[in-house]
Amino acid sequence: MCYSDSARPPLPPIRGGSTDHQDLTLTAADGNRFMAYAARAAQPTGAGMVIMPDVRGLHTFYKELARRFAEAGIDAVAIDYFGRTAGLGSRDETFEHMPHVEKTTRDGIAADVAAAVSFLRSAEGGRVRAVFTVGFCFGGANSWAQSAAGHGLAGVIGFYGRPSRVRDLIPQMQTPLLLLLAGADRATPQDEFERFDRELTDAGVEHAMVVYPGAPHSFFDRTAPEHQDAARDAWRQILAFVDRETRAKSQPAETTRA
Repeated sequence: MCYSDSARPPLPPIRGGSTDHQDLTLTAADGNRFMAYAARAAQPTGAGMVIMPDVRGLHTFYKELARRFAEAGIDAVAIDYFGRTAGLGSRDETFEHMPHVEKTTRDGIAADVAAAVSFLRSAEGGRVRAVFTVGFCFGGANSWAQSAAGHGLAGVIGFYGRPSRVRDLIPQMQTPLLLLLAGADRATPQDEFERFDRELTDAGVEHAMVVYPGAPHSFFDRTAPEHQDAARDAWRQILAFVDRETRAKSQPAETTRA
């Protein structure tokens, strides 16, 4: 488990406001109905974020994180993974998530992400110009996987993900990756991330890797004051990445004159 019910996402360095936030039920192309939570930015930047939770699915931490993104000018929607097997319901600490995690599929998660992307591109979601994903732990690797899923994303961001889960997708990756990694992560050895970095470089996949020495798995949490420097820098990295890739997405395609 990545975050407990007492964990809270750090505040972003850019503070604005959100116009509204709401629980949603989205429907994927295969008919799956799943829980989501959306927050709209009062001062939108044209960027949108699909938030991909840890193994527990859509719980309080990620709903609040959607609001924090909206405060930074990024329309956001956080999704749940378990509509196909657990239906709609609470994902608090009493939810037995692992039997449902084991039944998730790469295609199913990609279909749910596609529905969230469509929501962000709609009027209700903010008509965003550039869509990103960000994920944590189980969601970190699944976020990187969306680079190869054909959603037309501007970029994908992952905290603490396991490279072994997406290594086979490297040749199909089409959008830039941002890897935000805990230097003291016990779940994944650092040499695995170094290998992933080399593999992405060798494949010509645009990416950036930031390692926070001494930071543990789940350091992005404002209830852990000893890791606030790492959390603040992670926000800085995310917002710079989103700003850069949103501007790149907005550039008109180059034309060749006869």
